[in-house]
Amino acid sequence: MVDLSWTLGHAQTSYTHHPSPIPLRTNSGRKTNFSILASTSIPSCRLNPLLFNGHLQTMYTARKNPGPPIYYKRKVFTSTHSVYPGHFAVDFVIDKETGAKQKVDPALPERTSNFSPEEWSAIPSGDTKPLLIALHGLTGGSHEVYLRETLAPLTALGWTACVINGRGCALSKISTPQLFNSRATWDMRQLVLTLRELFPNRPLYAVGFSLGANILTNYLGEEGSKCILRAAVACSNPWNLEICNVALQSTWLGLEVYCRTMGQNMKGLFEQHKDQILKNEAIDVDKVRGSRYLFEFDRYIQAPTWGYPTEGAYYRDAQSVDALLAVRIPFLGINAEDDPISSKAAIPFEEFKQNPYAVLCTTNWGGHLGHFQLGGGRWFATAASSFLAKMHDEIDHEASKAEREGTKIDTPSKAYPIFDPNHRRLILPDA
Repeated sequence: MVDLSWTLGHAQTSYTHHPSPIPLRTNSGRKTNFSILASTSIPSCRLNPLLFNGHLQTMYTARKNPGPPIYYKRKVFTSTHSVYPGHFAVDFVIDKETGAKQKVDPALPERTSNFSPEEWSAIPSGDTKPLLIALHGLTGGSHEVYLRETLAPLTALGWTACVINGRGCALSKISTPQLFNSRATWDMRQLVLTLRELFPNRPLYAVGFSLGANILTNYLGEEGSKCILRAAVACSNPWNLEICNVALQSTWLGLEVYCRTMGQNMKGLFEQHKDQILKNEAIDVDKVRGSRYLFEFDRYIQAPTWGYPTEGAYYRDAQSVDALLAVRIPFLGINAEDDPISSKAAIPFEEFKQNPYAVLCTTNWGGHLGHFQLGGGRWFATAASSFLAKMHDEIDHEASKAEREGTKIDTPSKAYPIFDPNHRRLILPDA
């Protein structure tokens, strides 16, 4: 029998998780677990039936859409990393009344201005408002509609928020020969520590989109049990970059539409920042300008810039599929199985089953950063914001953490061999 549920906009939603998800305590003292909370916080997926497959949903993201008006103040930070110095820009959400009065800066994205020294000195606060950190997708920034659709319902509830822009993105300047990359977790780490100093009482949460979701997952895996975020969401994460690269090149649409478009977007960033990038003598400008596809750009720019021998080595090192196993905070992944960019073949279903801190929500339809609904807006943005709101409003995080510490969830079952998720290798004794 032919399934025609799509004609009514009904997408199928599935959940993948560990057989025994982490226990949680609500503010009322009731016991629940992470998979129950995640699935009950996410609304049914109802999409625009005119955009009836992943390609249409994905291509629809290119249409002009003003989205919700979010206003920002920008702060440029100096990196403290010993190997990758430089600068990165973070955009902090401000209220609409203040934003509407701020002076337009043509050197910044719309609705964005720089903090004055006096404004920045006044930003520290002892309040307890939840703070959301957002990481955008490839060549994006705080201006992206999908990102603002996720932030808008939460900031309307009183949340504070900021967006960490990849180096060179969102009209930010670079002062070293490096753009962002898919493993660049160091700026995120520095920002989290800075936010903890500025706002010692604010509970911190995070959401990442596409490449930003990959960076966020890597960061969470690297932090492990030391992570001070309360919960996080990864939307349209490509997970296994090598598989996604092969899948993109295997079809005409994948190669000539998606791979070419992303490659051209990256070349646009190169042209904006070529004076800095070409200070790296390993960059061949003719090869960069002659490239057409994303993987060629990664071969001629990202690999030599960051010290990788090939783009394949870069993908294998930067992908977050294994880092997922090391995540030790409540973590929700949201993916569409018909996503032509973040391939279904790359989604780590089995890894989600191995980590009690993680829940994966997949839909059979929705595309890449799409999930467009008939009445407007994106379903995944609603799902992510609803999950985060419920995690903050209903869960007693200290009681939940204490209950987990009383279990053996994080106790290794044996000494050797030990799999290191962040380095993708087994650790064995010397002899």
